[in-house]
Amino acid sequence: MNHKLKDEDTDRLFEAIMQLQTLEECYNFFEDLGTIAEIKAFAQRFAVATMLTEKKTYREIREKTGASEATISRVNRALNYGADGYRLILARLAKKGK
Repeated sequence: MNHKLKDEDTDRLFEAIMQLQTLEECYNFFEDLGTIAEIKAFAQRFAVATMLTEKKTYREIREKTGASEATISRVNRALNYGADGYRLILARLAKKGK
């Protein structure tokens, strides 16, 4: 965990996110919280992480997601040297068949 990120406000935000129970609640909360562009950027990074774990090439990922090579590289670094957040959630989704 990055200790520069951790503070009381961020804890409270994450606690709030953990209270969301449906996709509709998630859409409503995140629509209020951020811009469409910010939400789409997070969604794109998650799609990139998914495709990288599926061993897709940067070219395939760029063509499917529209992500820049810099974004793909950043997500790849997070997958290989980050806090394992992507891998944790991808594994949980795989168990649920999603």
